[in-house]
Amino acid sequence: MKAESPIVFVVDDNRSVREGVTSLLASVGLRAETFRTAEEFLRAPTPDAPACAVLDVRLPGLSGLDLQQLLLRAGRAIPIVFITGHGDVPMSVEAMKGGAIEFLLKPFREQQLLDAIQRALAHARLERQRLAEDAAWRRRYESLTPREREVMAHVVAGLLNKQIAAKLRMSEVTVKVHRSRVMQKLDVASLPDLVRAAERLSLPAASV
Repeated sequence: MKAESPIVFVVDDNRSVREGVTSLLASVGLRAETFRTAEEFLRAPTPDAPACAVLDVRLPGLSGLDLQQLLLRAGRAIPIVFITGHGDVPMSVEAMKGGAIEFLLKPFREQQLLDAIQRALAHARLERQRLAEDAAWRRRYESLTPREREVMAHVVAGLLNKQIAAKLRMSEVTVKVHRSRVMQKLDVASLPDLVRAAERLSLPAASV
């Protein structure tokens, strides 16, 4: 399997449900890994692939909702499709507040589950893309020298070159050189692009 091949985790203590969902996923070319309990799932390694989980709300030991909260706190949040035969409104509200993609009551149509899983995997792909882009921005920023970072902070804060020169006690020409290098290293073409880059990097505003 390629690293990018999506995977669906199925966590349900009912063997027939695990097998049924696995068979359904296989029919549309998706692979599944199954677990009887939340604890089994937590012990499993995290694959480098777009992934989502189909969770039964009621499980032996940790419930599906407990697992959702644990994953959120651990920074392992993945899109979740909840399935249950004993759902109620407060339970579904809690699941959706935790970021669940769908909350399906048994019995549900196979297509409903497949549609929810496809939405969950699309969400997972977008999140992986966002994280990869954030990491690329961070690498570019880390390539800047300390002085270039200082200049960038003041440029983003709205200071003119001559103001930055006075504040950092350097010539205006030197400021222009640093500013140009910042733009090149971050691969941005304009001041608005530079401001957006700073926002993407969550950089603190310079004191002016």
